Amino acid sequence: MLDLRDLQTPVVGAPMAGGPSTPQLAAAVSDAGGLGFLAAGYKTAEQVASGIEAVRAATSSPYGVNLFLVSHFEPDLDAVHAYRRSLEPEAASLGAELGAPRWDDDEWQAKVELVLDTRPDVVSFTFGCPTPELLRRMAERGIHTTVTVTTVAEAREAAARGAASLAVQGPEAGGHRGTWDQAAEPDSIPLLDLLSAVHRAVDVPVVAGGGVATAADVAAVLEHGAVAAQVGTAYLLAEEAGTNPVHRAALADPAFRETAVTRAYTGRWARGLANRFMADHQDAPAGYPHVHHVTAPLRAAAVAAGDPQVAHLWSGTGHARARSVPAGEITRALVSR
Repeated sequence: MLDLRDLQTPVVGAPMAGGPSTPQLAAAVSDAGGLGFLAAGYKTAEQVASGIEAVRAATSSPYGVNLFLVSHFEPDLDAVHAYRRSLEPEAASLGAELGAPRWDDDEWQAKVELVLDTRPDVVSFTFGCPTPELLRRMAERGIHTTVTVTTVAEAREAAARGAASLAVQGPEAGGHRGTWDQAAEPDSIPLLDLLSAVHRAVDVPVVAGGGVATAADVAAVLEHGAVAAQVGTAYLLAEEAGTNPVHRAALADPAFRETAVTRAYTGRWARGLANRFMADHQDAPAGYPHVHHVTAPLRAAAVAAGDPQVAHLWSGTGHARARSVPAGEITRALVSR
């Protein structure tokens, strides 16, 4: 079984669902000595199976697959429907029809069976922690398991259930916060402080991410107890990334200098480049994936129209460091001082 402490390059390519993570990006990070990840979120099990085949065709190095663990959540449906009505002018301006709010589990069971069958080197989980029984089944198949945590309490629980390692996510991270309780206000403890606290609380290896975009950032998380740094935003402009053109252009546009945290797009707190849509829709209710399904057609229309003021632009606080070069070069630069 893979031990994250044995990575030649202590860098984990953060799984970025919704497009940026590709088999080619995962393979490039792994081939540079790190650990590349295939993001299974929002994909069908069949699409994930194809992605695994593509990674294996591109590299013989270890790789990981990330799964969303979407616990059932009952939002305030009156608030969700009111929010949907408030978005109708946005949708009309782009010629889009808003989706219907609904819950689904992102094909959880089918994806679990897929990874148990295909046995990637690592399987990580976001938004929650699997049962001890599932973690044990994966260990029996030789799969290293990682659970995303955002608090010391989550870290202790994941370690107690049998996670082989933890991915500590600080508030500086781009995209969704991996909090287990979506109704709770996310913790704002800076990454290095959170990492130190988790490192003291558990006895399993820890990787850490959130605003990590330079060699100095990587060195800092290693000095605070991590065995590797988890890096996402720094790869968004990589040649192998599937980041859409609107997102790529915004990352290179000096007009987008700040990031902000919002629930406006999916009903879960997430960090992205600050734009008009975030500012105009600060009243979005908690409700993932209900709100995600409502806004998905709107977001797709915004990308098709080239509108960065409506499209979601997930990015961490280190977005200014993203570069349009091969992912292998980015990975090596993260450990060269």
